[in-house]
Amino acid sequence: MKLKILLVTLFSLFTVNFIATPSSVSAHCPLCVAGAAAGVTLTRWVGIDDSITGVWIATLLGSSSFWLYSWLISKKIKQVEKYKKILKPAIYILVFASTIWSFYKFQLVIRMTQIFGLDKLTFGMLAGAILFYLVDIGDNFLIKRAGKVYFPYQRVVFSLGSMVVLSLVIYILINFFI
Repeated sequence: MKLKILLVTLFSLFTVNFIATPSSVSAHCPLCVAGAAAGVTLTRWVGIDDSITGVWIATLLGSSSFWLYSWLISKKIKQVEKYKKILKPAIYILVFASTIWSFYKFQLVIRMTQIFGLDKLTFGMLAGAILFYLVDIGDNFLIKRAGKVYFPYQRVVFSLGSMVVLSLVIYILINFFI
């Protein structure tokens, strides 16, 4: 019980720190990352299925990798500029691969049930990763086509909205078909 209180306090302080000290807004800001981390912790805490938790871990990892990419691009390093086209997918894949590897290495994946031959957490992370990246590509296409965003917080709405829909689809799959 004391550990849970400590974790909630730490996440609350982390989130309040980002709210109290605003910085420039970016596509995937630190506040979004902190919110995703708090959401993942909450889902595990209340007993939500690992596959749905995996979707939200993918959201956290995807946001973090896009944030790292944006930060690297803002530094205007020649090597970064040279490989700009492959840098974003490379960082994305590297972040996910290292996370999934570490989950297995340190036995954080509960191997009780599987979906399509994958552990539930891994399945949720992979499904979330694929959808999150595709939604980013689609959102970038819409922004380039129009030359602007269609409405405020468009990236956030599309990203989080797609993850909510995917979570609902997985919930229906688990409870009614698998």
